Amino acid sequence: MRKYIFVTGGVLSGLGKGVISSSIGLLLKLQGHVVSLQKIDPYVNVDAGTMNPYEHGEVFVTRDGKETDLDIGRYERFLDEELTASNYITTGQVYWNVIRKERSGKYLGKTVQIIPHITDEIKRLIRLPLEENDAEIGVIEIGGTVGDIESLPFLEALRQMKDELPREDTFFVHVTLLPRLSTSDEVKTKPTQHSVKELRAIGIQPNAIVARCDQPLPEPVKEKIALFCDVPLQNVIEDPDLRSIYHAPLAMSDYQLHHRVAEGLQLDVADAPLQEWTRLVRRTEHPDSRVRVGLVGKYVELRDSYISVSEALLHAGAWENIGVDIEWISAESLTEGGGTASLAELDGILIPGGFGHRGVEGKLEAVEFARAQRIPYFGLCLGLQCAVIEFARNVLGWEGANTTENDPETPYPVIALLEEQIQVTQKGGTMRLGVYESTLAPDSISRRWYETDTIAERHRHRYEFNAAFRQEMEAAGLRIAGTSADGQLVEIVELRDHPWFVSVQFHPEFTSRFLSPHPLFRGFIRSCLEQRASS
Repeated sequence: MRKYIFVTGGVLSGLGKGVISSSIGLLLKLQGHVVSLQKIDPYVNVDAGTMNPYEHGEVFVTRDGKETDLDIGRYERFLDEELTASNYITTGQVYWNVIRKERSGKYLGKTVQIIPHITDEIKRLIRLPLEENDAEIGVIEIGGTVGDIESLPFLEALRQMKDELPREDTFFVHVTLLPRLSTSDEVKTKPTQHSVKELRAIGIQPNAIVARCDQPLPEPVKEKIALFCDVPLQNVIEDPDLRSIYHAPLAMSDYQLHHRVAEGLQLDVADAPLQEWTRLVRRTEHPDSRVRVGLVGKYVELRDSYISVSEALLHAGAWENIGVDIEWISAESLTEGGGTASLAELDGILIPGGFGHRGVEGKLEAVEFARAQRIPYFGLCLGLQCAVIEFARNVLGWEGANTTENDPETPYPVIALLEEQIQVTQKGGTMRLGVYESTLAPDSISRRWYETDTIAERHRHRYEFNAAFRQEMEAAGLRIAGTSADGQLVEIVELRDHPWFVSVQFHPEFTSRFLSPHPLFRGFIRSCLEQRASS
């Protein structure tokens, strides 16, 4: 019998439901259970692909090409497993499915309504990833806050599942906020009480409450929450502010949240082996050395826009026992009087993915600086395209070289639209998405760190290195270090006379994990340390 853990939120959003869900999933996996993690986003978009990063943070891509909320990336980084499209649900997806069924006559003339048709579809989608992966336990995070209009159909579906399944097959964890008044230094439980009241009005009684707070909770506060929210005292779990999200599984283990969940689901109660996780967390706090990496982007004001990149740097640093200090540099600042002076003290430069013309000229300044000063450079997606454009302009002397995305009339279109994208007009889910295989050059830096001839990495782009210029660029010193399996598309470029200059068309940050960091990020961080030692 499959079992379900539902994680809801109260008082306000951004409390860390994704971190709690990931921690529960990790602790149960380490106990030997097969776990599936799923995110429900109540917005009407079919997926996250068309959202501006300022709206919702990074767009994460699964191996099968689903554009999702950033929490899916967090799930993968904690579980060290690959998730798929079925692990992500939106309101738009639910209604899209129901409307298509109605149009094809699947409901046999019935009046299509929220109950039962929408809620039945939600329940089907919740069960789907467990069926696909033969998982025992599903951890389902419901985005937003209890009381939001958008969440009501999803909460109703959960209520129905609670009543349809045996009592020991569902467990509700409610994450809420305990604010502290600065004037009296008093922790207030009333917002939590009202949040639970909203949940109970829908027909759901939480089995456990995870209380976000700025410091450990006094026992009387826990007792008050237990009394007024009708939750066993041992199921009131404090969630104080921590140094990083990777401390959360350790804290939840100390507070025995996984034991409370196991008891509620009538599973065997056991401790989770966290020795390796603990070792890596300690390395993040007390590394043997440190490096400074400049992340040059256009959305640096909202760091969640590059969360997979920053986390991949942390993973690699923990593995190599190197602390990574990220300097967040606005690409536009490099062309607005700031110049490249801010880059001089860096041990490495990284340019992440992105779209559009804004900030590109500043990124080209950063690429030129890294190339000329022989500073380790790592380009991701747009970072590769910028590296190619800069090389064309400043090494080959091709004035006006550019991507046709930003200059359709460029005399040197070194980056051009993929052939299969030429007739595409729809925006959502139409890029080159998901996993594609690549073949590595035997003498390349990339081959040395991957330690294999063939790789499979996730993509999200429309534009590509223009093969018409390949021969001239290679002759000038640009190494084609990786190509698509058929040899037609350039996937990795390197510089032959540079200590570390690696750019990839794919997104290696999407497959980096805390327990298994990505090899190219490890190589980049190691090269940054060597750069520091030599300077």
